[in-house]
Amino acid sequence: MAKYLLMGSYTSDAWAAQVKNPQNRLEAVTPVFEKMGGSVESAYMAFGGDDLVIIAEFPDNISAAALSIAVAAGGGVSGLKTIPLISFEDGVSALKQAANATYKAPGE
Repeated sequence: MAKYLLMGSYTSDAWAAQVKNPQNRLEAVTPVFEKMGGSVESAYMAFGGDDLVIIAEFPDNISAAALSIAVAAGGGVSGLKTIPLISFEDGVSALKQAANATYKAPGE
């Protein structure tokens, strides 16, 4: 299964609901990941630009996109980013393959 990095921020309404009734939202969203054929490998609350950081696995890009769309449509998370991850081994393979590509920047 492919790995993805998901990052996003709670809306002010979502934070207000959490302050009023604190709960572990990971327990609430894990079944949604599973329904899309995925799983949560690790998840964190964060400070700064993003409030949530999740490493997840999905069988394909469509499943990852479906989860992201469902979460964004729910309205509690804004600025959701879903980033496909590749292993270092695959990254090195991509570097080797890139050596065969010829690209010229505009104006060259």
